[in-house]
Amino acid sequence: MSQSPLPASRRADLPAVSDDPVRWRILSVLLIAIFMSLIGVSIVNVALPSIQVALDASLSDIQWVLSGYALTFGVVLVSAGRAGDIFGRGGIFLVGVVVFTLSSAAAGLAPSANWLNAARLMQGVGSGLLSPQALGMIQQYFHGEERGRAFGRLGTAVGVSVAIGPVLAGFLIKVAGVDLGWRLTFLINLPIGLLTLAMGLRWFPRPLFRRAAGAGGTVRGGWRSLDPVGALLLGLAVLAVLYPFVEARDSLHIWLLLPASALLLVMWVAWERRWARRGFSPMVDLGIFSIPSFANGTVIMTLYFLGMTSIWVLLALYVQKGDGRSAFESGVFGIPASLLSAYAAHWAGKRVARLGRRVVIGGLILAIVGLILCCVVIALHEAGYLSVWWLVLSLSFVGLAQGSIISPNQTLTLADVPLAYAGSSGAIMQTGQRIGTSVGIAVITAIVFSTLKVSSWAAATITGFCAIILVTLVALAFAFKDQRDRSRLRATEAVPLDSAL
Repeated sequence: MSQSPLPASRRADLPAVSDDPVRWRILSVLLIAIFMSLIGVSIVNVALPSIQVALDASLSDIQWVLSGYALTFGVVLVSAGRAGDIFGRGGIFLVGVVVFTLSSAAAGLAPSANWLNAARLMQGVGSGLLSPQALGMIQQYFHGEERGRAFGRLGTAVGVSVAIGPVLAGFLIKVAGVDLGWRLTFLINLPIGLLTLAMGLRWFPRPLFRRAAGAGGTVRGGWRSLDPVGALLLGLAVLAVLYPFVEARDSLHIWLLLPASALLLVMWVAWERRWARRGFSPMVDLGIFSIPSFANGTVIMTLYFLGMTSIWVLLALYVQKGDGRSAFESGVFGIPASLLSAYAAHWAGKRVARLGRRVVIGGLILAIVGLILCCVVIALHEAGYLSVWWLVLSLSFVGLAQGSIISPNQTLTLADVPLAYAGSSGAIMQTGQRIGTSVGIAVITAIVFSTLKVSSWAAATITGFCAIILVTLVALAFAFKDQRDRSRLRATEAVPLDSAL
């Protein structure tokens, strides 16, 4: 007979979930906060030129407006997820909302670039605190087909925020002017954050800080169960991976952090095993990596973000530098794709429980089709046969792919994870996304700029898209692998007990 990689007492097949309709209100609070944090990412990209002018900021300052947020967000994710697992996801979530809201206000009122970057570091901390709690609370309050629909709504919020962010930033800057406009892109989070906080305080179960419902078992050591040494080692390992890519300096010394990150990761694994042997609750139950659906899904998500997030960077470079169009026009290219992503996430969320990994496989195939069509459109546009605006159609396939991949993959990846580790496990998956995004953008843009030295913007962009296709094909291979693993597991579990002995 087949056996689960984890004891039955630690599995999350049928978590205790309340049928109280208040869980849908809880979901609305989670979605508003996630929407706020994501729109804060997409909106700031358009505001960067205005920030540089208003604060007389250097290129390094502007780079850190983006990279500082990415660093702190990635570093605190797993620790924050584990804190929510132990002491209550609702309470940690609201702490994250407070930190994000206050730091948004500080960013909007920043008198200097240094002040702004300090506020952005804290914004990353706030987002890192609240994001894993959202995944954990969806795991906690929803199961079966309802969980798929909940993650589908999360995907819809992602798609809408990505579509609205750039347009809203352009509108605010145009209406309010360069100096006040960019400040409003941060200050807009203040009323949203206060609304989220009020709704959470009203609807989240009491007490806000407690052992998460349905986690099972007991935690030895109180605050020591947070595993501070493990949190420090993993945080430093993630920092050592991310920093060389987000800093993007032509310095050999900075890349020495990559082998250091590998050493830190080995030390972290050794410590987690030692901590568990001593009877304490480790930061991450390493047994989850033996769950095929979690291991395969995490790799799929990392590879997807390693490749696909670079599409929008390459699109902006090609449309503006290669085709001479404005930043606003380049933002418009992605709006239909983002809206289709929101629709596809909603559609897939209703069907992922029935169709399983086939939804993700279909999404990855759509992504490859969209990328190939983008290459064809660029080639024909350069030859004078098509308008560059045909990219809107080819990118629509990418949008449908995004909605069919991200939320369904989250549902499938976390389906068999113990509820006691729902937050930290979801955070591991999100950390893979952050690492994939940072590494992918750095590597793929490097490929594009290397090609540009000997060719045109069109050829360089097509080369970049081809690199993304290769990465997506690897992700597709892992999706098929997970489909086979699931089929084998179902076949094994279907064998009668007497015939398996």
